[in-house]
Amino acid sequence: MINFTEDKKINSSPCATIVVPCYNEEEVLPETVKELGAIRQNLVGQGAISPASKLLFVNDGSRDKTWQLIQQFTREYDYVAGIKFTRNYGHQNALLAGMSVAVKHSDLIITIDADLQDDVNAIPKMVAAYQAGNDVVYGVRNSRATDTVFKRRTALAYYGLMKRLGVNLVPDSADYRLLSKRATEALLQYRERNLFLRGMVPLVGFKSTKVYYPRKERFAGESKYPLGKMLHFALDGITSFSIAPIHLIMGLGVTTVIISIVLMIYTVVEKIRGNVVSGWSSLMVSIWLLGGIQLISLSVIGEYVGKVFTEVKHRPRFNIEEETYSRQFEEGDRDTQREHLD
Repeated sequence: MINFTEDKKINSSPCATIVVPCYNEEEVLPETVKELGAIRQNLVGQGAISPASKLLFVNDGSRDKTWQLIQQFTREYDYVAGIKFTRNYGHQNALLAGMSVAVKHSDLIITIDADLQDDVNAIPKMVAAYQAGNDVVYGVRNSRATDTVFKRRTALAYYGLMKRLGVNLVPDSADYRLLSKRATEALLQYRERNLFLRGMVPLVGFKSTKVYYPRKERFAGESKYPLGKMLHFALDGITSFSIAPIHLIMGLGVTTVIISIVLMIYTVVEKIRGNVVSGWSSLMVSIWLLGGIQLISLSVIGEYVGKVFTEVKHRPRFNIEEETYSRQFEEGDRDTQREHLD
């Protein structure tokens, strides 16, 4: 058991790190650095965060010039740092890697996607909510006007389903949030490989609040979450946090057995009465129905078995090829020591 004590802030100006996962974001990255950099500068100027606060971009195996741009911005701005994965490990692992590296030097961590759909102007409100005593601040969209009708309806249905399954999600929130140092440390204690951070963050507890913002259209580039990927992500959320589908299978099996008994009794009665007629159609429907139920049941069970298979191997969730964030802080510490010696 780990005790998470109050975050320690130096001169009431906490060190903040904004973690930005990137996958093929060369089109939007210059604007992302510009907008997030302006927000950081304003917060530093107001004394809300420390001048040591940084933007940390995590390159998730991009195939374009994303990493080259991150390196360029690292040279141009002392508050920009980068992490490069050895290959693509996925959005959730990129977020986790950024938090794992940043938590060593940060009092608070903000995660935001690179596409600028999440309003960066909500960041000062998040920092203010943190200073008011909240360890977790969720960025929550105040409308879905930018979504298609299909996406709005499926999102509402999904949140409703997750609530019925007992999964504690914050509706209309994604991975735009602020975590204090101790909340981040608590989150990093969760060791599962099947990551669904939207469901994991509420589990850490601590005092939390919400900041509402309007969601915008993607600034440039293509969405990294097409329909197929979104469906897979949604399925991960269900199977990572609830065994209700297994219970559903049991209920479906019991219901099927009851129906079969009723049909068996009906068949015997009809045979005694001499009303038996060869029913090829009903037979085929029964076979297809039972076959479909069995295949679905096996698929659901297989999904859980697959997750167990992934977890027990204990493979690393990501491998970092290059990382400049820690080096910048180490160099800063050495400069400070030299100043004291002088």
